[in-house]
Amino acid sequence: MTTLLETVRTRRSIRRYTDQPVPAEALARLLEAARWAPSAHNRQPWRFAVLREAGAKARLAERMGARLRADRLADGDPAEAVERDVARSHSRITTAPVVVAACLSMAEMDAYPDRRRKKAEYIMAVQSTALALQNLLLAAHAEGLGACWLCAPLFCAEAVGAALGLPADWEPQALITLGYPADSGKPAVRKPLAEVVRDA
Repeated sequence: MTTLLETVRTRRSIRRYTDQPVPAEALARLLEAARWAPSAHNRQPWRFAVLREAGAKARLAERMGARLRADRLADGDPAEAVERDVARSHSRITTAPVVVAACLSMAEMDAYPDRRRKKAEYIMAVQSTALALQNLLLAAHAEGLGACWLCAPLFCAEAVGAALGLPADWEPQALITLGYPADSGKPAVRKPLAEVVRDA
């Protein structure tokens, strides 16, 4: 029997997938795991847009690619390098059998008049959504699926929202690509505990 620690330690970011479709029942179990994450005030601010159709994935990849291209060219990066990055991004999104666009909503979070507490409340919603995505990633690995967390929507939230027709209060945070692994991913490297833990 696989222990939770083994599941955590053997999970990898998988970027290439086979053509085998992800069963609806398996996807439902992943989303169920996500919604059982802890959250600030138990407000559950996470929202998920699930893309399975090729057209939806292509539309998203094209909108995101256009934003990436514009930003990189404005930075003065070589056009050839920019196009390579755009093509890689497009491929990662469109070749995944399933893409989950993870968003947060502040609609049910607490409201404050001052900037300090508003910022803290927003960070709590971000953290809550991240916890839900960790549950989803671990559940995917336990199901024998591969997954990869892509943070690119943070750089092009408006493009993602427009491509997917998201409600106004859904703020894109990440994409999770999902499918059956075509490879085992890169070897994992972690810092030793001594570098990241101290008694206080």
